[in-house]
Amino acid sequence: MASETSSTAGLAGRYATALYELAHDSGTIDQVAADLVQLKELIEQSADMRHLIASPLIPRVQQGKAMAAIVAGVGFSDLTRRFVGVIASNRRLAQLPGLIAAFESLLAQRRGELEAEVTSAIALTPAQVNAVAGSIPGATGRKVRLVLKVDPKLIGGLRVKVGSRLVDASIATKLSRLQLAMKGTA
Repeated sequence: MASETSSTAGLAGRYATALYELAHDSGTIDQVAADLVQLKELIEQSADMRHLIASPLIPRVQQGKAMAAIVAGVGFSDLTRRFVGVIASNRRLAQLPGLIAAFESLLAQRRGELEAEVTSAIALTPAQVNAVAGSIPGATGRKVRLVLKVDPKLIGGLRVKVGSRLVDASIATKLSRLQLAMKGTA
């Protein structure tokens, strides 16, 4: 276990590793991964869902019942439903987004994929995502899984992080560099 990356360290890593091993043993890795992507989207799109998983004021039993109803209604696999049940009963629902990210990172690592974090000022169109996804493997020589983020502070452009390499082509960074250059000549 010592050879695992920091993405599998800590609480999220332990849960992600356990889920990965169970999914691998049962031959349901792709289904569990798809379930978790869908669950992540549900959390991102619903303020009520974020409140449900984050609020310490909602009793554990109610959180568990609500999550059980949600995952059953969506039609997740048995393993995913049981996993979410364990997370709820252990009062770890607030960490669910981190657990999902750790699982995705572990899955990418085991598949030999690199994870590229692409941050833009606005959500990218499918054509833009395809263009970015097509250009990164040429630079790295490996298959890449994109993690898309939006940060309006960038104003425009992109910030792409692959491993320890960062390519920052955002307008905010360019303006900051211009401001520093102008201060130096004043």
